[in-house]
Amino acid sequence: MKKNNHIRLSVVCCLLSVVCCPLLAQSGAPYIHDPSTIVECDGKYYTFGTGGGGIISDDGWSWHSGADRPGGGAAPDMMKIGDRYLCIYGATGGGLFGGHNGRILTMWNNSLDPQSPDFKWTKAIEVASSDGMEDCDAIDPSLLFDPTTGRLWATYGTYFGNIRLIELDPVTGERVKGNVEKDVAIDCEASALIFRDGWYYLLGTHGTCCDGVNSTYNIVVGRSQNVEGPYLDNVGRDMFHGGGRLVITAGDRVCGPGHFGRTVIDEGVEIMSCHYEADFDMGGRSVLGIRPLLWKNGWPVAGERFKGGTFAILSERRGYSLEMAVDFQRIELPRRGGWRIDPNEPIVPVPNQSLEDVIGSWPDGDIAVRCADYMFRPHQLWTIVPVPEAGGYLSNPYFKIVIEGTERALTATANLELITRQADGSDEQLWRIEQLTDGTFRIMPKSIPGQDGVNTRYCLYSVADSTPTLAEYDFSTDNSKWNLRNK
Repeated sequence: MKKNNHIRLSVVCCLLSVVCCPLLAQSGAPYIHDPSTIVECDGKYYTFGTGGGGIISDDGWSWHSGADRPGGGAAPDMMKIGDRYLCIYGATGGGLFGGHNGRILTMWNNSLDPQSPDFKWTKAIEVASSDGMEDCDAIDPSLLFDPTTGRLWATYGTYFGNIRLIELDPVTGERVKGNVEKDVAIDCEASALIFRDGWYYLLGTHGTCCDGVNSTYNIVVGRSQNVEGPYLDNVGRDMFHGGGRLVITAGDRVCGPGHFGRTVIDEGVEIMSCHYEADFDMGGRSVLGIRPLLWKNGWPVAGERFKGGTFAILSERRGYSLEMAVDFQRIELPRRGGWRIDPNEPIVPVPNQSLEDVIGSWPDGDIAVRCADYMFRPHQLWTIVPVPEAGGYLSNPYFKIVIEGTERALTATANLELITRQADGSDEQLWRIEQLTDGTFRIMPKSIPGQDGVNTRYCLYSVADSTPTLAEYDFSTDNSKWNLRNK
């Protein structure tokens, strides 16, 4: 956490204490700075921030205070290893209070729920430090458990010197005896290590923080096939010499994204978390950010927040359009052969077919759903509207999907089929829409009639070119994937 020389820490703390939320920001009170990677415990989500404590969500969408982390300090990270939770955090450092004399500490807990009888933090153990004179500042730590070796690694450091890598014992959380720290990057802070498909990725936060709407934080990345580096970006620059490929920067009325965290929800369904130094729609306050995490040519990229709109919903399987199963209505226009065009004839644009042109021919009651060639016709255009009062999931609220200009809603049925019927606000008319790591979308009903609980199993599925249905999500097949095209 690098300070702007003219901004005091007390200002930063004030930014975290307000209580309003506009549409499609994380709901509730998502106020945090330097958040840890989001972790799940007993069906709830937790993230912890600078200054102690953190925020909790029952569904991944609406957040509230209440997470408990002793020790204060800055920029913690959290990871579940086996049945326990390991916390790593920086005490002082970062130019705060103790200058650049920093300490990195670890501690364990069996639960993150302060109400649980298993909730008790162990005594914190020091695993690294800085004396204020060396080329490192012991703050902003993060954790990586290597799934290929079972070894546990931590990175730490700020702009005041280098980013360092150390190895920890995954059983005790202590520094591995005899381990010597290694410098792996410069010109960044709030680093994070992740592993995917044989590559280790080092993410660093670049730019300035703690200056509200003027903060320039952004997140960059390099990768290596060796956890100890070197970490090179997409054009071969070493992060130890200032390299880094951009992952996320300012946009969409938020600025200063920093402190990357990766959460894998399902195969092909990943999100990245961060804080935004300032959300313009929230008065410039520092808030939790959650974005889809995409992978393009082996590199992580932040996807865009899905906000709804009017789209054609096209299957990745064939490219056919999801549509209401009504008769195709022709647009009446004299036929013209390309060889019989009079170049002197005035050009008169052909208007799109309108809802009023065709709605009178649609039957009453439930209408089935199918897929067919996309022709930008009214029965193929879907308006997707957020319904934040219905709750949500990691990254978004649930959505209602209706034929444009109507209240005829896409509805899941008890026999795992799809119909449209008059919108009634029921859970089978609410949809979870997530961008997958390849850029396509998974679309799932919140619930299925006759089945208990929230649905996390069945998704919109192209069982054949013209036959949409609900079936088990499978990232390995294009049948589970859809694209949203602006009308």
